[in-house]
Amino acid sequence: MGIVSTRDALQKAEEYGLDLVEVAPNANPPVCRIMDFGKYKYEQSKKEKESKKKQHTVVVKEIRLRPKTDVHDLETKIRHARKFLEQKNKVKISVFFRGREMVYQDFGRDLLKRVTEMLSDIAEPEGVTKMEGRRMVMVLTPKH
Repeated sequence: MGIVSTRDALQKAEEYGLDLVEVAPNANPPVCRIMDFGKYKYEQSKKEKESKKKQHTVVVKEIRLRPKTDVHDLETKIRHARKFLEQKNKVKISVFFRGREMVYQDFGRDLLKRVTEMLSDIAEPEGVTKMEGRRMVMVLTPKH
């Protein structure tokens, strides 16, 4: 349309019953557009809500075990872990050692290996198993 004075642009916008919106204020001269600003803001918020619907925040759920956790209790914990992984959450599996159990860290390593094997159909380990103080930690992520 070309360069139009601000007064003429405002008059034209009023004539159409719309708003004069500054699009590029830093340009020389500033760029403005005649539009329904309320409708524009509404459409922007709808687009934003739609994009948020498709997002999934990754949550890390924790399962705590002991080196001498019984088979049935382990199966129950693994069922919970499976449910978390199906919901596309990461699962942090911690094996806690108390007192003299620290000497038997291989029990904890074997336990984590067993858990990994039981969940291998839907999960894979992220990184390596590591010791954090008195606990051994492994993180499982869902397979895609």
